[in-house]
Amino acid sequence: MDAPVVSVDGLRVVRGGRPVVDGVSFTVPAGQVTGLLGPSGCGKTTLMRSIVGVQIVAGGTIDVLGEPAGSRGLRSRVGYVTQSAAVYGDLSVRDNVRYFARMLGAPASDVDRVIDEVGLGEQTHQLVGRLSGGQRERVSLATALLGTPELLVLDEPTVGVDPVLRRDLWARFRDLAAAGASLLVSSHVMDEAARCDRLLLMREGRLLADDTPDALLARTGTATVEDAFLALIEASVPA
Repeated sequence: MDAPVVSVDGLRVVRGGRPVVDGVSFTVPAGQVTGLLGPSGCGKTTLMRSIVGVQIVAGGTIDVLGEPAGSRGLRSRVGYVTQSAAVYGDLSVRDNVRYFARMLGAPASDVDRVIDEVGLGEQTHQLVGRLSGGQRERVSLATALLGTPELLVLDEPTVGVDPVLRRDLWARFRDLAAAGASLLVSSHVMDEAARCDRLLLMREGRLLADDTPDALLARTGTATVEDAFLALIEASVPA
Protein backbone atom coordinates (compact mmCIF):
# COMPACT_ATOMS: atom_id res chain seq x y z
CA MET A 1 0.00 0.00 0.00
CA ASP A 2 1.30 3.47 -0.88
CA ALA A 3 2.26 5.78 1.95
CA PRO A 4 -0.30 8.53 2.63
CA VAL A 5 0.40 11.86 0.94
CA VAL A 6 -0.68 13.79 4.05
CA SER A 7 -0.31 12.69 7.68
CA VAL A 8 -1.80 14.94 10.36
CA ASP A 9 -1.22 14.02 13.99
CA GLY A 10 -2.71 15.90 16.93
CA LEU A 11 -3.09 19.18 15.06
CA ARG A 12 -4.15 22.11 17.23
CA VAL A 13 -4.70 25.67 16.04
CA VAL A 14 -5.68 28.44 18.45
CA ARG A 15 -7.16 31.78 17.44
CA GLY A 16 -8.35 34.48 19.81
CA GLY A 17 -7.55 32.28 22.77
CA ARG A 18 -9.77 29.41 21.69
CA PRO A 19 -9.00 26.26 19.67
CA VAL A 20 -10.39 26.34 16.11
CA VAL A 21 -8.79 23.00 15.24
CA ASP A 22 -8.55 20.77 18.28
CA GLY A 23 -6.49 17.57 18.32
CA VAL A 24 -7.19 16.49 14.75
CA SER A 25 -5.44 13.42 13.31
CA PHE A 26 -5.96 11.76 9.91
CA THR A 27 -4.24 10.75 6.68
CA VAL A 28 -4.96 11.50 3.02
CA PRO A 29 -4.48 8.35 0.89
CA ALA A 30 -2.51 8.48 -2.34
CA GLY A 31 -4.42 8.59 -5.61
CA GLN A 32 -7.81 9.31 -4.05
CA VAL A 33 -10.27 12.17 -3.68
CA THR A 34 -10.72 12.90 0.01
CA GLY A 35 -13.65 15.14 0.88
CA LEU A 36 -13.48 17.49 3.87
CA LEU A 37 -17.07 18.31 4.73
CA GLY A 38 -18.74 20.36 7.40
CA PRO A 39 -20.63 23.60 8.01
CA SER A 40 -19.06 27.01 7.46
CA GLY A 41 -16.90 28.00 10.41
CA CYS A 42 -16.08 24.44 11.50
CA GLY A 43 -12.33 24.79 10.81
CA LYS A 44 -12.00 23.39 7.27
CA THR A 45 -10.09 26.36 5.86
CA THR A 46 -7.79 26.56 8.88
CA LEU A 47 -7.02 22.86 8.50
CA MET A 48 -6.22 23.27 4.80
CA ARG A 49 -4.03 26.32 5.47
CA SER A 50 -2.13 24.22 8.00
CA ILE A 51 -1.53 21.47 5.45
CA VAL A 52 -0.05 23.88 2.88
CA GLY A 53 2.08 25.51 5.56
CA VAL A 54 0.63 29.01 5.75
CA GLN A 55 -1.07 28.67 9.16
CA ILE A 56 0.60 29.07 12.55
CA VAL A 57 -0.18 25.96 14.58
CA ALA A 58 -0.15 25.52 18.34
CA GLY A 59 0.63 21.80 18.35
CA GLY A 60 0.82 18.58 16.41
CA THR A 61 2.67 17.56 13.26
CA ILE A 62 1.86 17.58 9.55
CA ASP A 63 3.84 15.69 6.91
CA VAL A 64 3.09 16.29 3.23
CA LEU A 65 4.61 14.03 0.57
CA GLY A 66 7.25 12.98 3.08
CA GLU A 67 8.24 16.51 4.12
CA PRO A 68 7.09 18.89 6.86
CA ALA A 69 4.16 21.05 5.74
CA GLY A 70 5.32 24.30 4.13
CA SER A 71 8.74 22.98 3.06
CA ARG A 72 10.30 24.74 0.08
CA GLY A 73 10.49 21.47 -1.83
CA LEU A 74 6.69 21.19 -1.84
CA ARG A 75 6.01 24.39 -3.77
CA SER A 76 5.82 22.76 -7.20
CA ARG A 77 4.32 19.52 -5.88
CA VAL A 78 1.21 20.93 -4.19
CA GLY A 79 -1.57 22.93 -5.85
CA TYR A 80 -3.68 25.08 -3.54
CA VAL A 81 -6.93 26.93 -4.16
CA THR A 82 -8.06 29.36 -1.48
CA GLN A 83 -11.65 30.37 -0.80
CA SER A 84 -10.82 33.92 -1.86
CA ALA A 85 -9.37 34.10 -5.35
CA ALA A 86 -5.60 34.70 -5.18
CA VAL A 87 -5.15 36.26 -8.62
CA TYR A 88 -4.41 39.69 -10.09
CA GLY A 89 -7.44 41.82 -10.99
CA ASP A 90 -5.51 44.09 -13.38
CA LEU A 91 -4.40 41.18 -15.58
CA SER A 92 -6.45 39.14 -18.03
CA VAL A 93 -7.40 35.55 -17.32
CA ARG A 94 -4.73 34.32 -19.72
CA ASP A 95 -2.02 36.63 -18.40
CA ASN A 96 -2.74 35.51 -14.84
CA VAL A 97 -2.47 31.85 -15.74
CA ARG A 98 0.59 32.44 -17.92
CA TYR A 99 2.30 34.28 -15.05
CA PHE A 100 1.74 31.41 -12.62
CA ALA A 101 2.82 28.89 -15.27
CA ARG A 102 6.16 30.67 -15.55
CA MET A 103 6.53 30.80 -11.75
CA LEU A 104 5.89 27.04 -11.51
CA GLY A 105 7.89 26.09 -14.58
CA ALA A 106 4.78 24.55 -16.17
CA PRO A 107 4.74 24.09 -19.97
CA ALA A 108 3.23 26.94 -21.98
CA SER A 109 0.72 24.50 -23.48
CA ASP A 110 -0.85 24.14 -20.03
CA VAL A 111 -2.18 27.70 -20.08
CA ASP A 112 -5.00 27.22 -22.59
CA ARG A 113 -5.65 23.69 -21.33
CA VAL A 114 -6.42 24.71 -17.74
CA ILE A 115 -8.43 27.76 -18.81
CA ASP A 116 -10.68 25.48 -20.87
CA GLU A 117 -10.92 22.94 -18.06
CA VAL A 118 -12.41 25.51 -15.68
CA GLY A 119 -14.85 26.79 -18.31
CA LEU A 120 -13.30 30.21 -18.96
CA GLY A 121 -12.41 29.86 -22.62
CA GLU A 122 -14.72 32.71 -23.60
CA GLN A 123 -13.25 34.99 -20.92
CA THR A 124 -9.58 34.37 -21.79
CA HIS A 125 -8.80 38.01 -22.59
CA GLN A 126 -11.04 39.67 -19.98
CA LEU A 127 -9.53 41.43 -16.99
CA VAL A 128 -9.98 39.30 -13.89
CA GLY A 129 -11.17 42.36 -11.96
CA ARG A 130 -14.23 42.51 -14.22
CA LEU A 131 -15.23 38.88 -13.70
CA SER A 132 -17.82 37.62 -11.25
CA GLY A 133 -16.68 36.21 -7.93
CA GLY A 134 -17.26 32.65 -9.09
CA GLN A 135 -15.28 33.24 -12.27
CA ARG A 136 -12.36 34.72 -10.31
CA GLU A 137 -12.30 31.60 -8.15
CA ARG A 138 -12.12 29.51 -11.30
CA VAL A 139 -9.04 31.45 -12.41
CA SER A 140 -7.44 30.43 -9.09
CA LEU A 141 -8.43 26.83 -9.75
CA ALA A 142 -6.86 27.02 -13.21
CA THR A 143 -3.53 28.09 -11.71
CA ALA A 144 -3.63 25.12 -9.29
CA LEU A 145 -4.12 22.70 -12.19
CA LEU A 146 -0.93 23.84 -13.95
CA GLY A 147 1.79 21.27 -14.34
CA THR A 148 1.35 17.91 -12.64
CA PRO A 149 0.81 18.58 -8.91
CA GLU A 150 0.98 15.44 -6.79
CA LEU A 151 -1.43 16.89 -4.24
CA LEU A 152 -4.28 19.33 -4.82
CA VAL A 153 -5.73 21.13 -1.79
CA LEU A 154 -8.98 22.73 -2.95
CA ASP A 155 -10.99 24.92 -0.57
CA GLU A 156 -14.61 24.87 -1.80
CA PRO A 157 -13.64 24.96 -5.51
CA THR A 158 -17.22 24.62 -6.79
CA VAL A 159 -18.71 27.61 -4.95
CA GLY A 160 -20.55 29.91 -7.36
CA VAL A 161 -20.44 27.64 -10.42
CA ASP A 162 -23.43 26.37 -12.36
CA PRO A 163 -24.48 22.71 -12.09
CA VAL A 164 -23.06 21.70 -15.48
CA LEU A 165 -19.61 23.14 -14.77
CA ARG A 166 -19.75 21.69 -11.25
CA ARG A 167 -20.30 18.24 -12.76
CA ASP A 168 -17.46 18.80 -15.24
CA LEU A 169 -15.05 19.97 -12.53
CA TRP A 170 -15.74 16.88 -10.45
CA ALA A 171 -15.16 14.73 -13.51
CA ARG A 172 -11.78 16.46 -13.91
CA PHE A 173 -10.97 15.82 -10.24
CA ARG A 174 -11.73 12.13 -10.76
CA ASP A 175 -9.51 12.06 -13.85
CA LEU A 176 -6.64 13.62 -11.90
CA ALA A 177 -6.98 10.99 -9.17
CA ALA A 178 -7.08 8.21 -11.77
CA ALA A 179 -3.83 9.60 -13.19
CA GLY A 180 -2.19 9.34 -9.75
CA ALA A 181 -2.78 12.72 -8.13
CA SER A 182 -4.24 13.00 -4.63
CA LEU A 183 -6.93 15.55 -3.81
CA LEU A 184 -8.26 17.06 -0.59
CA VAL A 185 -11.46 18.93 -1.46
CA SER A 186 -13.51 20.88 1.07
CA SER A 187 -17.21 21.59 0.76
CA HIS A 188 -20.22 22.44 2.87
CA VAL A 189 -22.48 20.86 0.20
CA MET A 190 -23.24 17.36 1.41
CA ASP A 191 -24.29 15.96 -1.96
CA GLU A 192 -20.68 16.32 -3.16
CA ALA A 193 -19.74 13.61 -0.66
CA ALA A 194 -20.79 10.81 -3.01
CA ARG A 195 -18.11 11.97 -5.47
CA CYS A 196 -15.31 11.28 -2.97
CA ASP A 197 -13.40 8.09 -2.16
CA ARG A 198 -13.06 9.04 1.49
CA LEU A 199 -14.75 11.54 3.78
CA LEU A 200 -13.60 13.61 6.70
CA LEU A 201 -16.61 15.06 8.52
CA MET A 202 -15.75 18.04 10.66
CA ARG A 203 -17.64 20.07 13.24
CA GLU A 204 -16.48 22.74 15.69
CA GLY A 205 -12.81 22.06 15.07
CA ARG A 206 -12.98 18.29 15.54
CA LEU A 207 -13.33 15.30 13.23
CA LEU A 208 -16.55 13.37 13.68
CA ALA A 209 -15.70 10.73 11.10
CA ASP A 210 -12.98 9.51 8.73
CA ASP A 211 -14.35 6.79 6.46
CA THR A 212 -15.56 5.86 2.99
CA PRO A 213 -19.05 7.10 2.05
CA ASP A 214 -20.48 3.56 2.00
CA ALA A 215 -18.93 2.63 5.34
CA LEU A 216 -20.21 5.84 6.87
CA LEU A 217 -23.77 5.13 5.74
CA ALA A 218 -23.55 1.54 6.98
CA ARG A 219 -22.15 2.66 10.32
CA THR A 220 -24.95 5.14 10.96
CA GLY A 221 -27.76 3.22 9.25
CA THR A 222 -28.65 6.24 7.13
CA ALA A 223 -29.35 6.80 3.43
CA THR A 224 -27.43 10.05 2.84
CA VAL A 225 -24.22 11.62 4.10
CA GLU A 226 -26.21 14.56 5.44
CA ASP A 227 -28.31 12.19 7.56
CA ALA A 228 -25.14 10.38 8.65
CA PHE A 229 -23.60 13.70 9.68
CA LEU A 230 -26.67 14.57 11.74
CA ALA A 231 -26.64 11.12 13.36
CA LEU A 232 -22.98 11.54 14.31
CA ILE A 233 -23.67 14.98 15.79
CA GLU A 234 -26.51 13.58 17.89
CA ALA A 235 -24.36 10.67 19.03
CA SER A 236 -21.57 13.06 20.09
CA VAL A 237 -23.84 15.15 22.33
CA PRO A 238 -23.72 13.95 25.96
CA ALA A 239 -27.04 12.60 27.24
